[in-house]
Amino acid sequence: MAKKSSPTSTANLQRRQWLKYAGASAAAGTLAVSAQQSYAAVTTGARSTDGILDVAIIGAGLAGLTAARDLRKAGCESFLVLEARDRVGGRTLNYNIPGGYVSEVGGQWIGPGQTAVADLARELGVGTFPTYYDGKTVVLGGEGRVTVDLKGTFGTDEAVAAKLSKLSRDVPGGAPWKSSKVGELDRLSVGDWLAKQDIKPEDQVSWNASIILSGGAAPAKMGLLHFLSMINSADCDYSQLDAIKHSAQETRFIGGSQILSIKLALQLGDKVRLSSPVRQISGWDSDVVTLHTDHGEVRARTVIMAIHPALCHQMQFDPPLPEKRAALQGAWPAHSPARKTAMVYRRPFWRDKGMNGSIFQVNGPILWAFDNSPPGGEIGVINAFVGNAMVPSERDAAMAMHKQFYAQAWGDEALSPIAYHDQDWSKADPWTITCVSAIPPGFWSAHGEALRPSCGKLIWSGTETADIWAGYMDGAVRSGHHGALQALNSLRRA
Repeated sequence: MAKKSSPTSTANLQRRQWLKYAGASAAAGTLAVSAQQSYAAVTTGARSTDGILDVAIIGAGLAGLTAARDLRKAGCESFLVLEARDRVGGRTLNYNIPGGYVSEVGGQWIGPGQTAVADLARELGVGTFPTYYDGKTVVLGGEGRVTVDLKGTFGTDEAVAAKLSKLSRDVPGGAPWKSSKVGELDRLSVGDWLAKQDIKPEDQVSWNASIILSGGAAPAKMGLLHFLSMINSADCDYSQLDAIKHSAQETRFIGGSQILSIKLALQLGDKVRLSSPVRQISGWDSDVVTLHTDHGEVRARTVIMAIHPALCHQMQFDPPLPEKRAALQGAWPAHSPARKTAMVYRRPFWRDKGMNGSIFQVNGPILWAFDNSPPGGEIGVINAFVGNAMVPSERDAAMAMHKQFYAQAWGDEALSPIAYHDQDWSKADPWTITCVSAIPPGFWSAHGEALRPSCGKLIWSGTETADIWAGYMDGAVRSGHHGALQALNSLRRA
């Protein structure tokens, strides 16, 4: 029979676990070691069985699940993750293809500098592989067709890109409102700035596609300050944001990006509660917060809000949130969902023709199509970001449109797919109201200071709050680490 541990040895073990965890997570926050040690002492039997959790986490995407995992690593078991959907993963989602393959229909890539999500994948035993880009890209315009070897880029003008890279040095990635040039830059949209750069008409297609794909809005609606903060996260190098090779679209996960959340949830077991939307939050300014869900009340001493800021509109707060925080949530762009399709073929036949599977379309519905086949190319998969307003909502009609465009690009073999999936995020569920946040001009100047400060017992998390790579999977993981540390420090103070 195993030797029974004494209370002292248990406390020492938890303290050692805390110190080990703190070293691994030093970049995620700046809490004192004394706070971590104090919490270890609190968890050695001091909590009462009064039905009050130490921490409730709203949202089972990468941010919320990472925070939950960190709490457990710290020795805290008094927590619960509440997820409105009937699945985990948030804005990452796998489409299961017959034969055991998957294609991502939500967020999917990581690249250089995105070390937080890469570390998480290694810890979970999830492998990676490079995005396929060898060969020529097809550009379609009306009935016209040209091919070009972009060598893993999106073809944007290097001189203009260098100017953006230089400007981004003055715009902190996680706090653009703190830029010394905020007054000058936050008045402009990216479109305003590009209009002064003498961009050739043939290059405008690349810029429009790049900015829509990265930022979720056309250049005319994307704030220049916000876009520069995104570039700042990419080591102040626009090419690291806007390309495949050595860039943010360089690497994919074996098993699809949702596998990260699935594995996290399996580790957490019954600590994750699905189909449990939170409708009201009461007493966030008191010692115990009450969450009103579709399946009853949950009470907690601290709450990590690991959701998109605009989703807070779907909850009632009693008392109302502070004016500045409420104003930020009210002004946050609340509806820019993407539509992403996946066409499956028996094999990636375009590769035999010297093509890389990428298509850009001038003034057409396909913003970007790309090779999304499995690592060994056992089957062929073409994913595409499409303009919702230009694609039929009816599935078969949308599929027929895709087949015609792909046939124009690569020939009649494209007319014979074996499967098709259409993920229209505007119809997926009530909780994926936007995929990436298309922040307009003037937003950060007016509301930036209210983004991160806690409101009573509410800790704001989610990728939008990340210090770097906000809006990306990496930002979600970073915000989860930071949210857990904030929650533990809050409990230590209490």
